[in-house]
Amino acid sequence: MIRKCIESDIPQIAAIYDKILELERLGRFSTGWCAGVYPTGDTARTAFGNGSLFALEEDGRVIASARIDHAQGPEYADAGWKYDAPDDEVMVLHTLVVDPGFQGRGYAGCFIAFYEKFALENGCRYLRMDTNQTNSAARRLYASLGFSEPDIVSCVFNGIPDVKLVLLEKKL
Repeated sequence: MIRKCIESDIPQIAAIYDKILELERLGRFSTGWCAGVYPTGDTARTAFGNGSLFALEEDGRVIASARIDHAQGPEYADAGWKYDAPDDEVMVLHTLVVDPGFQGRGYAGCFIAFYEKFALENGCRYLRMDTNQTNSAARRLYASLGFSEPDIVSCVFNGIPDVKLVLLEKKL
């Protein structure tokens, strides 16, 4: 079940971030994220406060989470998007995470399907998101789900320097 988060979900989501960041530190993941910088518990709290944080729950436990809204960061402004979409028809997915203990079971794909349905229900035919160039697993997943990579932008992203941000999009 995917639903809007409630405040008590935030510690579980922050724990998922921490697990992923620890695996990154150990060299088992390559997200390009940085412990203590992004993502943090404040990342989840801010998204919750904006009403844009969602959770995939199973048996009372948060397994996956993402922020879904219209917010296109400044890195998106001058990108070479394939579709010249009006801002009010663009839905953006941010910080999709799946608890590492539950990966490989289709939860990320399930979340993307929810994202697509949510976008259409809110009048958005264009999907956008991003990932770090080093995150090859996410890039493969998104490509398999029909997303294209129209641009890669060099930037400081969420406080992390020297990021090659892969921009992704899909028209529904």
